[in-house]
Amino acid sequence: MSNYHIKHLEEYYQVYRKSVNNPESFWEEIAEEHFLWRKKWNQVLKWDFDTPEITWFEGAKLNITENCIDRHLATRGDKTAIIFEPNNPDESAEHITYRQLYERVNKFANVLRDQGIKKGDRVCIYLPMIPELAISVLACARIGAIHSVVFAGFSANALATRINDSSCKIVITSDGSFRGAKTIDLKSIVDEALTDCPSVDSVLVAKRIQTDVNMKDGRDYWLQPLLDAASEEGKAEVMDAEDPLFILYTSGSTGKPKGMVHTTGGYMVYTAYTFKNVFQYREEDVYWCTADIGWITGHSYIVYGPLCNGATTVMFEGVPSYPDFGRFWEVVAKHNVNQFYTAPTAIRALAKEGVELVEKHDLSSLKVLGTVGEPINEEAWHWYDDNVGKRKAPIVDTWWQTETGGIMITPIAFATPTKPTYATLPFIGIQPALLDENGTEIQGNQVDGRLCIKFPWPSIARTIWGNHQRYKDTYFSAYKNMYFTGDGALRDEVGYYRITGRVDDVIIVSGHNLGTAPIEDTINEHPAVAESAIVGFPHDIKGNALYGYVTLKETGESRNHDNLRTEINQLITEQIGPIAKLDKIQFTDGLPKTRSGKIMRRILRKIASNDMSNLGDTSTLLNPEVVEAIMDNAL
Repeated sequence: MSNYHIKHLEEYYQVYRKSVNNPESFWEEIAEEHFLWRKKWNQVLKWDFDTPEITWFEGAKLNITENCIDRHLATRGDKTAIIFEPNNPDESAEHITYRQLYERVNKFANVLRDQGIKKGDRVCIYLPMIPELAISVLACARIGAIHSVVFAGFSANALATRINDSSCKIVITSDGSFRGAKTIDLKSIVDEALTDCPSVDSVLVAKRIQTDVNMKDGRDYWLQPLLDAASEEGKAEVMDAEDPLFILYTSGSTGKPKGMVHTTGGYMVYTAYTFKNVFQYREEDVYWCTADIGWITGHSYIVYGPLCNGATTVMFEGVPSYPDFGRFWEVVAKHNVNQFYTAPTAIRALAKEGVELVEKHDLSSLKVLGTVGEPINEEAWHWYDDNVGKRKAPIVDTWWQTETGGIMITPIAFATPTKPTYATLPFIGIQPALLDENGTEIQGNQVDGRLCIKFPWPSIARTIWGNHQRYKDTYFSAYKNMYFTGDGALRDEVGYYRITGRVDDVIIVSGHNLGTAPIEDTINEHPAVAESAIVGFPHDIKGNALYGYVTLKETGESRNHDNLRTEINQLITEQIGPIAKLDKIQFTDGLPKTRSGKIMRRILRKIASNDMSNLGDTSTLLNPEVVEAIMDNAL
């Protein structure tokens, strides 16, 4: 029992040692004592990173929603499970108790069953941050359907790609969404996507913005009347620990997005255990993660992790800047939030607006602050610590990925001494390694290298949907018997880790992983474009922004370059979504290439970052003269 809630550093080291010396017995104890199983496992762990194949709690039977909801009813039935805070502060918040959540999830599950959805079917969810989003996720899990949530900021093309990749049978959406002062017509995006999605039989539409939308006869159904007619009773489907729970797409450095598959038992155990410890959650606390459920952070730390612990979790529909930049702090004060988890991008944007907006709200309820999505820079860390946490609420700077399912390297609030820009120590059970370019593990401290993990943890993604070979190639082929994270890191003199950024062609913009290849492919579809290269450059708010070098088919083309820039960004918005738009577009006569034809992005990155002092050796380039021209015209 003592291992479930770690409270100080000495205890962390004791539990950590136990978790790496005997992982099977450690995780078995956690799983056995803190969760509800219909049948116990035959074996705790089987793994082979070469194949790669990983199973946790093999043979165990459970339903994750019984752990998130049913088991709390006797003791926490009237406790608030979800606080829904709407986009418009004048609209009142909604408090959903565990008993109400039970009834609403059952109703939704019964609607899905009536639509012919059964265990193993894929359900695409394209909803704004309204209660139906969390409820539909849980309803899928209740009947054993595999949910695939697509962030409601993606374009029709991006949505269709994801629906088709996993052959979803049904799409759950809404008439539209509120985003600050704007409304977004989600239903027409879905309609456009579905012109080419043969697997979809029906579309369930929630009402949010109350507009007239086109409803296709025999395919589209308003959700509310179906829910009203459905029973609030319903048995949970018995799942195997290794049955898929959800698919979540993440940007690849090449080609189409990767549908990461997370399974049921191990994911449940790890997300619940990390949530409880990293944030030091206590029974009466109110916890708020500002992420969207369209991302892994929302899956693990708005829905599954908190609800498994019987927590009160806040779902926020709005944006940090509406109606003004004090909105986050107003919500913290209104709901007496104790743990607050957000992205460095948001913190930098809020810091820019000055502290008056923070100081007019009572933030004394805050006990723990967290950050996620990218490493937090020192200036933002201190601003957050000084003005929001008043130097009393520790900042947990968490490093993890869609693929890892849960937090991997992080301080444990009140136990781990924090250090700005450092994710600090591996979480319980996590065995990181730093490797050099030859794949040799670097021992000792004050070193840096490529960050790998050398032993499986319960919430590791098991495969890429429909493409196990790509899973192997992406994560397990760079270094033998290691999971390669794609990130670089350094380890300081006490063993703390600092993540130094991606080592592949993925750029983190405002906490979103954006692969450069799909963006370049999109730009290259423009009739005037011959080729393009995208790199990241430092940005005060976003952390990184995108800089595009674009070569036109006809050099010195007389077309208006500003118009071309607008057209290129419009194309990116349509194909991928507005999150991938370029901040800067420089038209070039050519791109620096090696003799084998590889674009030298290292040089382009330096120019984009305005660091022209040392471009390294350019003599091996096929066309060194283009570098001068690009430097002369840099934006």
